[in-house]
Amino acid sequence: MEPAVSLAVCALLFLLWVRLKGLEFVLIHQRWVFVCLFLLPLSLIFDIYYYVRAWVVFKLSSAPRLHEQRVRDIQKQVREWKEQGSKTFMCTGRPGWLTVSLRVGKYKKTHKNIMINLMDILEVDTKKQIVRVEPLVTMGQVTALLTSIGWTLPVLPELDDLTVGIESSSHKYGLFQHICTAYELVLADGSFVRCTPSENSDLFYAVPWSCGTLGFLVAAEIRIIPAKKYVKLRFEPVRGLEAICAKFTHESQRQENHFVEGLLYSLDEAVIMTGVMTDEAEPSKLNSIGNYYKPWFFKHVENYLKTNREGLEYIPLRHYYHRHTRSIFWELQDIIPFGNNPIFRYLFGWMVPPKISLLKLTQGETLRKLYEQHHVVQDMLVPMKCLQQALHTFQNDIHVYPIWLCPFILPSQPGLVHPKGNEAELYIDIGAYGEPRVKHFEARSCMRQLEKFVRSVHGFQMLYADCYMNREEFWEMFDGSLYHKLREKLGCQDAFPEVYDKICKAARH
Repeated sequence: MEPAVSLAVCALLFLLWVRLKGLEFVLIHQRWVFVCLFLLPLSLIFDIYYYVRAWVVFKLSSAPRLHEQRVRDIQKQVREWKEQGSKTFMCTGRPGWLTVSLRVGKYKKTHKNIMINLMDILEVDTKKQIVRVEPLVTMGQVTALLTSIGWTLPVLPELDDLTVGIESSSHKYGLFQHICTAYELVLADGSFVRCTPSENSDLFYAVPWSCGTLGFLVAAEIRIIPAKKYVKLRFEPVRGLEAICAKFTHESQRQENHFVEGLLYSLDEAVIMTGVMTDEAEPSKLNSIGNYYKPWFFKHVENYLKTNREGLEYIPLRHYYHRHTRSIFWELQDIIPFGNNPIFRYLFGWMVPPKISLLKLTQGETLRKLYEQHHVVQDMLVPMKCLQQALHTFQNDIHVYPIWLCPFILPSQPGLVHPKGNEAELYIDIGAYGEPRVKHFEARSCMRQLEKFVRSVHGFQMLYADCYMNREEFWEMFDGSLYHKLREKLGCQDAFPEVYDKICKAARH
């Protein structure tokens, strides 16, 4: 009874403090209090619910039957929209706070919301080596199921809550879109279509990066490959920018590496990691980095830099895939400053991380504006040959560390994103997440400078992030020829906003 009384007293004192200071003050200046007391437990409840739901649906094999009914319901909603005069654009009815993107989708208040409740794994076909999923399936769901039966995705986003609509990359397989073998959509007229590289191929290549402006994605087929138990991961600290770029480029070109990643802790200090899947592990070097009491991955990696030593570890496959989940890369250190403290990890680490969607829901307008002006979350894709120049530009324009480096091969295929020439080219995803340390940082001007550089080297900006380009600059970066052709052919111009109007700040404000 005494612990319950103590907890009640603490809760009462907290509520009195909130009343005295004001909820907005607490959410902005002492956000960790609110996150630890409310969002962490709530996030855990969400996770348990969705895990049990996914397990029951898959075991009962009810997903395919329910899927067909849900698709018919989406078609019905679209046809009703047409019958009512097609007065506004359509969009998904999923609340903006549920998306992983930090962007606030104000268009949902003015557009016709089409309810799409598609969050299940539909089928795993090991003979064809594909998994068929609905669009709101998370990577946590997919890896939990596939690794349990000995399979995995060739390209995998690093956070549990990311869905099939979020891009990730691989130096062997390309972007996430390049392991997709088919898409199923409901179009602007309510019709259903399936597209593959050989069937409705124009639509197949135009769907990636279109952000729901060609139709409603209702399912995707994704390649799978046999999995092994562990990733044999080598850690190598490298100093000096030229040496970092040379080493990273070399490792990215080696096809025997299954995984290549770099964490840049300053302009001339990095740790480069290379991994291969294996079924054998040296027990003394086994590191289950995903366990709740383990150090955050980026902090663990930094120790190799601080001690100036190389390392070799065997990490369970699923732990490796979601190595950045618990710390949300390194964003959680700004929300819970003591989150990597061993005491906190052992006592409360099993509830970490808070759901990104709940963080968005509770941030309030004041905090959102502060984040917008004093926080950067960006992924820029640039040719590997421009890596050194790009890192200098990131340093000068935003000065955010650590920086995430992930290589990928970009095939020469039609669509919004492809290399400048007619051959595949090695690119790199440069991820910057955190508070800029450049003097007199001003979000719009600094980001426009960075976007200008990315355009100049024929690079691309991930569309989940804030984009400050005007319309002309946007279509200079992305190849809209096939996209616009299909928009006209499929009657999308009166049904869906153009992708620029949906995601760019210049169009939304």
